[in-house]
Amino acid sequence: MTSVRLALFRMATVRGACRFAAFPALHPRLVWGVSAAWSACYAVIFIKNKFKTEMTLYPKLITDALQTVTYPGTKKNLIESGMLADDVRIAGSSVSFTLIFPRDTDPFLKSTVKAAEAAIRYAVSQHEGDDSGKAMTIDIKLEYKSKPRPEVGKLLPEVKNVIAVSSGKGGVGKSTVSANLAISLARLGYKVGLLDTDIFGPSMPKMFDVEDERPYAVPVDGRQLIQPIEKYGVKLLSIGFFVNPDTATLWRGGMASNALKQLIADANWGDLDYFILDTPPGTSDIHLTLLQTLAITGAVIVSTPQSVALADARKGIDMYRNDKVNVPILGMVENMAWFTPAELPGNKYYIFGKEGCKKLAEELNIPLLAQIPLVQSICEDGDKGMPAACHPESITGQAFLNLAQAVVTMVNRRNREQPKTKIVPVKE
Repeated sequence: MTSVRLALFRMATVRGACRFAAFPALHPRLVWGVSAAWSACYAVIFIKNKFKTEMTLYPKLITDALQTVTYPGTKKNLIESGMLADDVRIAGSSVSFTLIFPRDTDPFLKSTVKAAEAAIRYAVSQHEGDDSGKAMTIDIKLEYKSKPRPEVGKLLPEVKNVIAVSSGKGGVGKSTVSANLAISLARLGYKVGLLDTDIFGPSMPKMFDVEDERPYAVPVDGRQLIQPIEKYGVKLLSIGFFVNPDTATLWRGGMASNALKQLIADANWGDLDYFILDTPPGTSDIHLTLLQTLAITGAVIVSTPQSVALADARKGIDMYRNDKVNVPILGMVENMAWFTPAELPGNKYYIFGKEGCKKLAEELNIPLLAQIPLVQSICEDGDKGMPAACHPESITGQAFLNLAQAVVTMVNRRNREQPKTKIVPVKE
């Protein structure tokens, strides 16, 4: 209080002298009274400003504020969730502490950090009785219980070949080809993984008869990874395992892309000879995400012989051949090349046109990997969850086995003659 008394004395003296000089004709007592009043006002302002800058912050004020923030991952507050590290530091109007999240890809990370900061500012303002919470400095550090996800370019180090199965148009049997190709490669003795990248229309759980399966997390090298479902010798993942099959998936492109990245980078794919990507129809955000996440060895383009389907197949081929993408086209698959009745296996009926893919492949100098006939059993086996490749003695089973052998041949040739595909860089 000594400094305050000294300040009062100085202000009283200065103000008194000024007032006296300004009004020399006034009575000295009146001048002194006016000066004293001015001095008192300035003293109040001085004291208020002096102590206003010195916030009374303490750790419990911070923890109480964080107790009002709910973490969606546990539906409990940050304190109950054990997310606050024991490192709360307070220095004047600055606060720092660490929040511990399950992983660096936590979808609630950014929103939770913002909520924590807002809660602290509000609590401090309420405690101080002014807007001092807005001016304080808050430093929130982040830690993770599991190791961070590897960088793009270092994902799936044990996967030798990544094959994208694509089509420009939906309904040409691309998923059927993907499933049967994966199973046929497994029957040839290769280690195979199959990722259903169609976020909005996943079909692999049904085609493999694993709709009721639920993947679980396993600890791998300090990370919690999704363990793929295994059937017919194929490791399988699909967004269909995690969403209600009777409900539409109404996600924006960014959310769908993030979900896809998790299925790729946060799954225990392990050692694979072939990683098959069953891509959605067209050229969309999903395709771009795949190209920016994985170095795709090559693409297999699926189409029917029909001109309408072939027009869109051209667009799919152009996407991979684009100068900024440069993914080799391993070849084309002509699906539903002809209709063959089971009772007349030697008969062929070209109900979608004849050799449309063959002609397009020749025009674009692309190998024709296989012509798959349209047989009723393909549909029936797919609906039962037992794709045609599970019956290698059948006409269609043999056709898919031949396709798998052709893909292996083309991949080996591509790896010998062409450099490794580069990941498409992300432009901010």
